[in-house]
Amino acid sequence: MVRRVFSLINKEFGGLHQAAFLLALFSFLSQLLSLCRDRLLAGRFGAGLELDIYYTAFRLPDLVYVSIASFVSVTVLIPFIVNKIEINDTQAVKKFLDSVFTAFFAVMALVSLILFFLIPLLAPFLAPGFSPSALDQLIVLTRILLLSPFLLGLSNLLGSVTQSFKRFLVYTLSPVLYNIGIILGILFFEPIWGLPGLAWGVILGAWLHFFIQVPSVWRLGLLPKIHFYRPFPWKNLGQVILISLPRTITLAVHQFSLLALVAIGSTITAGAITVFNMAYNLQAVPLVIVGISYSVAAFPTLTGLLAGNRKIEFVDQMTSVIRHIIFWSVPATILFIVLRAQIVRVILGTGEFSWSDTRLTAAALALFVFSVTAQSLVLLFVRAYYAAGMTKKPLIVNSASSVLIIFLALGLKYMFEQLAIIRHFFEILLRVENVPGTAVLMLPLAFSLGLFINVLIFWYLFRKDFGDNGLAVHRTLGQSLAAGLIIGFVAYGGLQLGSLVFDKTTFWGILLQGLVAGLIAIGIGVATLYLLGSFELKEFMASAKSRFWKIRPIVVESEEI
Repeated sequence: MVRRVFSLINKEFGGLHQAAFLLALFSFLSQLLSLCRDRLLAGRFGAGLELDIYYTAFRLPDLVYVSIASFVSVTVLIPFIVNKIEINDTQAVKKFLDSVFTAFFAVMALVSLILFFLIPLLAPFLAPGFSPSALDQLIVLTRILLLSPFLLGLSNLLGSVTQSFKRFLVYTLSPVLYNIGIILGILFFEPIWGLPGLAWGVILGAWLHFFIQVPSVWRLGLLPKIHFYRPFPWKNLGQVILISLPRTITLAVHQFSLLALVAIGSTITAGAITVFNMAYNLQAVPLVIVGISYSVAAFPTLTGLLAGNRKIEFVDQMTSVIRHIIFWSVPATILFIVLRAQIVRVILGTGEFSWSDTRLTAAALALFVFSVTAQSLVLLFVRAYYAAGMTKKPLIVNSASSVLIIFLALGLKYMFEQLAIIRHFFEILLRVENVPGTAVLMLPLAFSLGLFINVLIFWYLFRKDFGDNGLAVHRTLGQSLAAGLIIGFVAYGGLQLGSLVFDKTTFWGILLQGLVAGLIAIGIGVATLYLLGSFELKEFMASAKSRFWKIRPIVVESEEI
């Protein structure tokens, strides 16, 4: 039995339909587990100081992860490995992996050791609003979580091998096991060790994420080890660093802006950081489904078109992808805003997560989701510039956007607290009157405003750099807005009618109320798009008729712990 399991895990999936099915299945399972994880955390602690400390403890390890561990990311290493596999040079693959592992191990160990001792000095800046006792707990949790970027970085290194040799099952199991480890920490470690138990659950998940891939890589004879070759292959390492550096800095800047927003949140009220993070996690669902999927899928095509000097086709392809992002994200945004309370109540509304926590998180979710289209387009523009080999502009634009978000958050928070008219406007608009801690809503608002300005700058620069003959998306935008508004109106009406039919005091009642209203609204929205002659809808229907396994599977890496 054990041998059968290991045989399945190490099986090579050469068929694209098999690989696509596995990736889709386990990605969906991982998303479900992440929602279960958040529900368990919300039910056990509610939006309070404990989860504020827990979420804040991730910020520094996340920054380390994107700053250092991204150098051994799958997207960077796979081309190097595949090129050596194609010439049947296994020894070169082993030497390359050994050199990358040696450099990564040395740098990560040094950085982690330095930060371990500096955390007491950094903690007051990470959470200036925390009390001394809360800062002490933050220091303990952050020190434990510093192990996670090391383990996940190693997992990325091994993942580049398993994917290169088409061991897709073992790679897709990794994020599933990661979430299982965290859930085990919530259920079993936290009752014994308190908050540090949650952190050790994360480490267990990161270790499982890494270890599940060890047997496969070991059987291939490519398990990396510390090895100082003479002469050391600095050239290969230099190429890896040059390729990954722009992406690494861009991700690091984004993480720094989140770190700053969390620091600001610590000065508002207990639970503000939890509300911010819970809403941020929920808004990631449409972002992953629409923005990341389209931008990642378009990248190889965009790169190939520019490599062939087909600039007009490149702009046409960008226009097509932008139209489809708008087609999906605009109606989804409006639907999420209308159903925000049902979404939050179903996923998080249990145990210690109070009705006030639900209302505040739902309001924050609405402000986050408002910028999903902008976030999706920014991801696409960044990859378009990477495809063109123009890595400097995305770095400058995103860095400026991150700085702007921080200043917007500070300014909006100040105005919200000092001007009653602004405070009352947002509280009434988002239905959070008489809920404490509403100043936290200025953080997702600042984030969304910064992303809108970001995408406008990218739009202007792209037209300037690649010509004005493309990006004609007005028809799609008009149709999507019209369908989205009808979807929102129908969903709202469905909620009102559903409240007369379903018991809103039970989990199943709330679920059915939101589900029925959402499905009816989507059906009418699709009919509206059909009557409007939506070209994107016709393309989607034509694609749905073709077999999914004709599509090349794409694995999306996590950019956070």
